Amino acid sequence: MPQNSSLFEPLSLGGLTLPNRILMAPLTRSRSIEDGHLQTPLHAEYYGQRAGAGLIVSEATQISSEGQGYAWTPGTYTDDQARSWRQVTDAVHAKGGRIFAQLWHVGAISHPVFHDGAAPVSSSAWTPKGQAFVGDLHPEGPTVPYVAARALETDEIPRLLDDYRNAARAALDARFDGVELHAANGYLIDQFLRSSVNTRDDLYGGSVENRVRLLTEALSALLDVLPAEKVGVRLSPTGGPGGSSDADPHETYTAAARALACHGLAYLHVIRPNTHQGNVGDTKDVERIMTGMRDAFDGVFVANGGFTPGEAAAWVAEGRADAIAFGRLFLANPDLPERIAQDGPYNEADKSTFYGGGAKGYTDYPGLTAEEKAAA
Repeated sequence: MPQNSSLFEPLSLGGLTLPNRILMAPLTRSRSIEDGHLQTPLHAEYYGQRAGAGLIVSEATQISSEGQGYAWTPGTYTDDQARSWRQVTDAVHAKGGRIFAQLWHVGAISHPVFHDGAAPVSSSAWTPKGQAFVGDLHPEGPTVPYVAARALETDEIPRLLDDYRNAARAALDARFDGVELHAANGYLIDQFLRSSVNTRDDLYGGSVENRVRLLTEALSALLDVLPAEKVGVRLSPTGGPGGSSDADPHETYTAAARALACHGLAYLHVIRPNTHQGNVGDTKDVERIMTGMRDAFDGVFVANGGFTPGEAAAWVAEGRADAIAFGRLFLANPDLPERIAQDGPYNEADKSTFYGGGAKGYTDYPGLTAEEKAAA
């Protein structure tokens, strides 16, 4: 029996049978071709190396040009982008893996350099704290301060929902096994959820029910294109760029989880407050929020957020989650399930290569040597 054995029990998810409960979390790496926001053979190699995951969730991929907020990120809204993603999905499938596309709109966490000089959009007029990653697209880059975002007009929301539908169709064309709706990390849908940003006085603001409305409408848009079992959703009660927050994350995000129940979704993916987000909070509050969301949702519950393999195994064994998504650990260890099965050793991630660049820090992390395997 492998070490951390609870992580190696099969799991039914989205019509798929996962061989393990070790998921690869979405990881923005900023290595796409800027002209067209396309993927390349290097991306196919990177994802193919990690096909041993129970499920891969792709790096965040914008649903439209308006949805972009970082340099060199991919899109999933044009025919060319879908074709470029096929080399990735084919590489993963050729090795027996499974992969969902994460569909993303950053909202205010952006800069006019990505939008022909136009202001980014958000739930309400808001200037995020911090710096936008603009790479070589701005003379003062690679990072520049965020600017004021404008409120998305109510009559623009149908157009936004059409963008989600179009992105779902493109993901199908790209041969993904499903999609994950990115409603976390302080990006657009989360900007509607969080009370510190959403000051609207229409059907999308004020009460928790109203602030959850865009989340449920975006989900419905995806369900117009895909069966529910092919759609997951990601939420994060705290954290993310820009400094947004909610006055009562337990109430808001439990309500959001409850609103996602009864659809037959593939899963709910929740990022617990952790040190990577810079917001840990009181341990009891974290447990209360995660337990509340777990209890409110009626399907597969995926937890993420700085888990060690041992802690992940304990959460699954105790029924606190059905699977655990790993980010930086999967980045540095392409054969992560194999390493977890023998309790290490683990490569350390090189932070200097996280964003931008080429193969270094991307496809050159070594797998286990024959000697390391034999020593396990």
